[in-house]
Amino acid sequence: MTTSSDVLALLQRPLEPTFFPKDDGKTVMELPERYLSDRYRPIGADLQSRFGDNVDVKIPVRDVGIPDIAFAEVIDRRGAFSVFIQKHREIAAQLIELFLRQPDIPSLIGVASYCRERLNVYLFQYAFAVAVQHREDTNNVNLPSILELFPDHFVDPAVFPKLREEGRVVSQANRVAIDIPMNYTASDRENEQRLAYWREDIGVNLHHWYWHLVYPSAGPMAVINKDRRGELFFYMHQQLIHRYNVERFSNRLGKAKSFHNFREPIAEAYFPKMVRSADNRAYAARPERATMKDIDRDVEGLKFTISEMELWRDRIYTAIDSGFVVDKSGKNIPLDGKTGIDILANLLEASDLSINPAMYGNLHISGHIAIAYCHDPENRYLEPFGIMGELSTAQRDPSFYLWHSFVDDVLVRHKDLLDPYTAADLSFPGITVTNLNVALNRANVVPNVLLTYWQRSQVDLAAGLDFGPKGNVFASFTHLQHAPFVYNIEANNGNRSPSRGTVRIFMAPKTDDRNTILKYDEWRRYVIELDKFVVTLKPGANNITRRSNQSSVTVAYNRTFRQIKTEAQIPNKSDLEQFRFCGCGWPEHMLLPKGTAEGMVFDLFVMISNYAGDSIGQEFDENINCNDSHSFCGLRDKLYPDARSMGFPFDRKSPAMVHTLQQYMAANSNMRATDVTIKFRNTVIART
Repeated sequence: MTTSSDVLALLQRPLEPTFFPKDDGKTVMELPERYLSDRYRPIGADLQSRFGDNVDVKIPVRDVGIPDIAFAEVIDRRGAFSVFIQKHREIAAQLIELFLRQPDIPSLIGVASYCRERLNVYLFQYAFAVAVQHREDTNNVNLPSILELFPDHFVDPAVFPKLREEGRVVSQANRVAIDIPMNYTASDRENEQRLAYWREDIGVNLHHWYWHLVYPSAGPMAVINKDRRGELFFYMHQQLIHRYNVERFSNRLGKAKSFHNFREPIAEAYFPKMVRSADNRAYAARPERATMKDIDRDVEGLKFTISEMELWRDRIYTAIDSGFVVDKSGKNIPLDGKTGIDILANLLEASDLSINPAMYGNLHISGHIAIAYCHDPENRYLEPFGIMGELSTAQRDPSFYLWHSFVDDVLVRHKDLLDPYTAADLSFPGITVTNLNVALNRANVVPNVLLTYWQRSQVDLAAGLDFGPKGNVFASFTHLQHAPFVYNIEANNGNRSPSRGTVRIFMAPKTDDRNTILKYDEWRRYVIELDKFVVTLKPGANNITRRSNQSSVTVAYNRTFRQIKTEAQIPNKSDLEQFRFCGCGWPEHMLLPKGTAEGMVFDLFVMISNYAGDSIGQEFDENINCNDSHSFCGLRDKLYPDARSMGFPFDRKSPAMVHTLQQYMAANSNMRATDVTIKFRNTVIART
């Protein structure tokens, strides 16, 4: 009997044949002979006997016939794959649909086994993971981290020979972790290298991959048409830009320049020093002052011009300024304060939910493609795309933040045309926040001083070393970390009965990189969300405490870097539930900005909004089913758990007379702010 966890065997060591033993040689999939590839079918009996002996688990693969996958075989099995390429995106959507319509798990495993032997390895892993996540009978499967499957997307390739040597030569009990160096992509003569620890952070890049796995841009409507998907695309990426710019201030660099002029040279170079394991080809480097060019690449079916991108941009500007977009039938659809951002973000991203792709084009994705192919726009040198062309690597490149600053500016243009929030929108009658502070989670500390430092952690990469060693092979890497802390909020309920509210916690720097005080309208463009949760306030005084690791934005470290586990390894079903697909969320270790050695001062802002205006009539428990990172990822198979606009109350401009945060809060007793200092210690502490 096959079970839902058997699909994990199809996700391990993606470059190895499907019949190759999995789970450290303990599991083997028994394929029908005709499912073997042309290379292995003539020696199929020998292979099955060689690899089928001395295993603990045999998974019989059902022969469900030969599925028609000719549409997907046009992508080279060992070549590059990207959902930014329309041809690839459409193929992935068809493949997802094929997996979704299989009637049961044995049929799914049968079809997937046949596909796995023949299709592009990245295409298969992406489409199969999306389908497994969205099927009712497999959505409790602990999908492995893509870091374990394709470490080449996240890790310096120089460590792979060392990892293989350690795994082959040294016994499991005596193996040591191989160190991944920091700052291996450039020297400190390059200013942008000050942000390499952030851009190249493994957790940051995993977040981007997982978010787009949960919210794919193409596929069956049941998969992509999720509640407020476009708005969430806008908000998640906006928070990336806000966080990146705050991080730049921490390192004495100015904010990322928005890439409005598509013909302007890209000042920043980037040399990724990464190699695709599928074909051993290096990702292309981009020298200083490279420019986007017209794209004409028949092999990927890509053909568009910079002039077309400018036309799409200007049409979107016109729609925003006019207050409506034109749908496919020629009907004017208003861009109101509730659904306008959702409509605009979907057409700007150019997802399958775009209201009129023929008119508004493919702007966001075309920007990724034009930058990713700026080194070979006509396929003259047979070069694949650079790292801006792939979800799991794009955030490593400084150009990602230039491009997405532009994307954010376009969508903020719509937000800034909306009327400011009214007193009724912002107030919560009877509720007063009387005190606010944060404190490190230890004794005898000074309040409102937070601490960041370097931490060295380890991750097991054995599952991604195809034809590599058995057992575990660990790599150690150094990343930013913060000391755990607690929010302490005191609130008074002047009403006679209990009142329910939503606590919204944000942070933004008081000054920019030049130590210039930020005016309110500038300040709100750097606001980062830290947490959001619901409370019930009894009449009178209330003391609210909240730990930093409870954040509604972040995903815990052990879920970001979780290992492959099966039902046999986690026999307790309640524990297995905690290991389901829960990778979506900002990495917990990056919750806070780095700060500075002398201390960087931030405004910490808390608002308790009226739950009557927040509620969507849907209750959920943030402590179960991976609901804890709902601010960025929403809730699985449910509505987004907040009726307010994402980023409320800072997503709209304030009245003209408001120039400071204090003026903004003056009329609202349900808001409070305090100064918080983040100090960075340049020390490395090992994770225990």
